[in-house]
Amino acid sequence: MKLSSTFAVLAAAFWLTSASIAAAGTVYVPLGSAGAVVVIDSTSDRIVGTIGGMADVHGLGGVAHGQYLVAGSYAEAAPGQATPPAKPEGVSEEEHAAHHPSAADRATKRPPRAISVVSVIRIEDQAVVRRVEVPGAVHHVAVAPDGRYAIATHPNDDGISVIDLATFAVSDIIRTGPLPNYVVFSADGMLAYVSNAGNGTVSEIDTKAWIVRRNMLVGSSPEHVVLSTDGQTLYVANVEAGTISVVSLARGEVVRTYAVGGEIHGLGLSDDGHTLFASGKGENKLVAIDLATGASRSRPLGPAPYHLAVIPGAGKLYVSSRAEAKIWVVNQQTLDAEGVIPIRGEGHQMVVMR
Repeated sequence: MKLSSTFAVLAAAFWLTSASIAAAGTVYVPLGSAGAVVVIDSTSDRIVGTIGGMADVHGLGGVAHGQYLVAGSYAEAAPGQATPPAKPEGVSEEEHAAHHPSAADRATKRPPRAISVVSVIRIEDQAVVRRVEVPGAVHHVAVAPDGRYAIATHPNDDGISVIDLATFAVSDIIRTGPLPNYVVFSADGMLAYVSNAGNGTVSEIDTKAWIVRRNMLVGSSPEHVVLSTDGQTLYVANVEAGTISVVSLARGEVVRTYAVGGEIHGLGLSDDGHTLFASGKGENKLVAIDLATGASRSRPLGPAPYHLAVIPGAGKLYVSSRAEAKIWVVNQQTLDAEGVIPIRGEGHQMVVMR
């Protein structure tokens, strides 16, 4: 009996530890000026790897069980002046050339004012396996839930590009509005939502036809967005107004506004979907909003709390600083910073992979 009891206790402990590791997972953080993506084990809050060779990497997208991460560069070059994209493994030179027209061909198809490079990172071995030219600097990136497509926002070119991750080619370019900033897919991947900071709207994209279905008015300079767990509500950070708009997607309009104060940056939703977290970059604070009651609580956090990621099943957040090279490890309940992860550069759009 004692042996059986001991085995049961050890088995339970092993299950809990394994479940915690599986829930927490790995966090990938683009480091901006440091030109790399850092890899963090969120169980130990330790850096376990670095993926280099990406200029001014800001945007990063990925999905659970996906094959790739997609990293976007904010560095621009004149068309034809960037380093040619590398040929992917298993693709012939003829197939590769077919996806990349010559400079003369580009000239007949209204070439972009500038280009940048999106890096496709294979998650299995953290190798950059493809570099794809896209029209202009990339701010943020999202990957479709099925891992087939990635969307990159181009704030200097008033639109988004769609990258087919089966062919490693730009399949569509869609004009959404001035200063497109952030993008999120619906859970089924049939829709995507893009915030346009220049005109206070969010564009709803039909990802089958790759067209703008509608534009919804939100607030002043909308940037980061989060979709509710039931897919019915969009939360939008209005940077200049210091507010968060609650958008009913059925009605296509703002149904509630939360006043946060100061410049807002990152947004995140708790595992149960009941709490919305926001980094108050302008007033050096972290805010948590109870979505059932509208009540908010905040704690000082500074300097300049920036991007934010909820670590699933771990009861903690990662929050980067725009002013210092670090990521805070924050308790979701108390909003206290319980640790710091030193990094290089600036922590931008974080991706959590279970």
